[in-house]
Amino acid sequence: MKKLLIVIPCYNEEEMLPTTLKTMSELMNNMIADKLVAATSRVHFTDDGSTDKTWSILEKECKKNPLFEASKLSRNFGHQGAILAGMYDNDADMYCTIDADLQDDPRCIIEMVKKIDEGNDIVYGVRKKRDTDTFFKRFTAQAFYKLMSWLGVKVIYNHADFRMMTRRAVEQLKQFPERNLFLRAVVPLVGYKSDMVYYDRTPRTAGETKYPLKKMLAFAWNGISSFSIVPLRLVTIMGFLISFLGACFVLKILLNYNAHGAVSGWASTVTLITLFSGVQMISLGIIGEYIAKIFVEVKGRPLYIVEEKVKNNE
Repeated sequence: MKKLLIVIPCYNEEEMLPTTLKTMSELMNNMIADKLVAATSRVHFTDDGSTDKTWSILEKECKKNPLFEASKLSRNFGHQGAILAGMYDNDADMYCTIDADLQDDPRCIIEMVKKIDEGNDIVYGVRKKRDTDTFFKRFTAQAFYKLMSWLGVKVIYNHADFRMMTRRAVEQLKQFPERNLFLRAVVPLVGYKSDMVYYDRTPRTAGETKYPLKKMLAFAWNGISSFSIVPLRLVTIMGFLISFLGACFVLKILLNYNAHGAVSGWASTVTLITLFSGVQMISLGIIGEYIAKIFVEVKGRPLYIVEEKVKNNE
């Protein structure tokens, strides 16, 4: 039997934690009793700089329940950093990551373990459908996956960060030292044998989502700019196109001057200048985003800093 570590990143989840703790304790006890995983298997909670009572709840529960352990990051490093902190700082044969809101079906973890035993190194949790999402969220999510595919980035459709990996897959994941994290695209780059489990996503039962529209858009852009240079190529293509249009406009002015002796239409000239200035600013902004990512990568700052750990030593 293999040791399983379930990693759960937490950020201000005091309202949801009682349900999460109860559910994960029952699940882990059942898997151990059914001899699916080793008795040394654990559920690891990573507190990603919460400002509510999340850490105090985890600290109390970890001292009571030997199946639980937790680490507290020194500040908020983000969801992706919290996931890596849980995996990289703890030893196991299998690592499963799932969000604390349990909207991803925890029961799928049993099926994931079985697929790992069948010889897979990575098992992705994939949503069957998006009927519970609003039209806007469903439309933007589908557009994002199609855009990523068009840009040449390999991502698993309708998969977030609910997955299971073997020890050797995690060891290879450590070979990717990127600071601009987007695990949905990094994990497939490992390339080991993989499979999928499908589930229906359920509504959050307590607390509020930690990914409002602003964060979702920032996350999507980070994924695009971290894994594709197509936006930079589009800037180049746009530059050639605008130069061609500019040359055509100059030719038109010369023809009008030869025919009429004067060039009229200052409004069109101002409009073109304004349009081209806007395009230039957008182009500079896209280039600036890539330069900023280079700046972050070159500094090589740590992905996370663990301030404190707690577990039951029984």
